[in-house]
Amino acid sequence: MEQFLKELFEYSHHFNQKLSDIFIDRPDKTSEKAVKLFNHILNAHQIWNNRIHPEQSTFGVWELHDIKDLKSIDKTNYEHSLQILDKFALYDHVEYTNTKGQPFNKNVLNICFHIINHSTYHRGQIATEFRLNGLEPLVTDYIHYKS
Repeated sequence: MEQFLKELFEYSHHFNQKLSDIFIDRPDKTSEKAVKLFNHILNAHQIWNNRIHPEQSTFGVWELHDIKDLKSIDKTNYEHSLQILDKFALYDHVEYTNTKGQPFNKNVLNICFHIINHSTYHRGQIATEFRLNGLEPLVTDYIHYKS
């Protein structure tokens, strides 16, 4: 399972890097909503990583970053996730509080899967935004990535 999660993080990182390139290369075609959603993907990934293994100050959930920084933020998130998978057992439990201050206790496996699933969900929303603004969306289906 650990190897599969590493592959899923690699898949997510691959397409986040490609999306970063589009945001950098086509700012005239990327909507404010798409930029906001992509920043949210990166912020949430960093927040969840830090709940497992605090490494740096945490971004705000909807914090916006300079477009030129998106690739490096994604790369840092990806590398941090791989470190987590090497350092923690998948069924280790993590106690954390959410942004509303509510306490939770989840295992590393579920948190890691949530990071991937959350990113995929919002990349789908970004694809819709791209189409609405005259950009051909990336084909980000996992099955095509693994072909």
